[in-house]
Amino acid sequence: MNSAFGSLLRRDLLLVYRNPGSYTTPIIFFAVCTTLFSFSAGTDLELLTRVGPGVIWVAALLSSILSLDGVFRSDYEDGTLDQMLISPAPLSLLVSAKILAHWISTGLPLILMSPILGILVNLDFTTIAVLALTLTISTPVFSLIGAFGASLVVTQKKAGMLLSLLTLPLCIPVLLYSVSAVLEAASERALTGHFSLLGAFFVFSVTVGPFATAESLRTIAGD
Repeated sequence: MNSAFGSLLRRDLLLVYRNPGSYTTPIIFFAVCTTLFSFSAGTDLELLTRVGPGVIWVAALLSSILSLDGVFRSDYEDGTLDQMLISPAPLSLLVSAKILAHWISTGLPLILMSPILGILVNLDFTTIAVLALTLTISTPVFSLIGAFGASLVVTQKKAGMLLSLLTLPLCIPVLLYSVSAVLEAASERALTGHFSLLGAFFVFSVTVGPFATAESLRTIAGD
């Protein structure tokens, strides 16, 4: 089972490496959105500090969604998904490998870029550290929720807009608490409550997400 997980993870990461556009587009979108905002705010450093975390987080969420449609699409079209459905390995385990590959190729680069973009919006070191930490906790949640949404529309062509409508409402609570945590850090207030809730979202998503996505794929793609 572990070999199936590792093989599928390596395969997906190799496909990402061979198709740079699949991961560079979200990264470029993330950087451009934040940079344009920092330029538009001009010399108003107070505005940058107050609104910047929200801009970074919205850009991160939209960047994560950009690549979601391809999580299962190519597998459905080339028959790989059928092989996954009949594989002796648990489908939830294989789904977890694909979700992890998506996070490594999209979420991880966003986390690594966040300190630079935090400086652009005039955040101090502590606030940048909290921003990176919230991204580390929450971007996997976006990938897990997004994978479930992608499984619902896997048989539909050009379902990007529908996928966004399905996933965005589910991601909003995570977005709100993440932005609030960063703003509270900028105001030097306690963060325990925010991180407790984000941790709960993370644990629930990791626990339920792969199984819900696997069942969705069995129902929709297996028909």
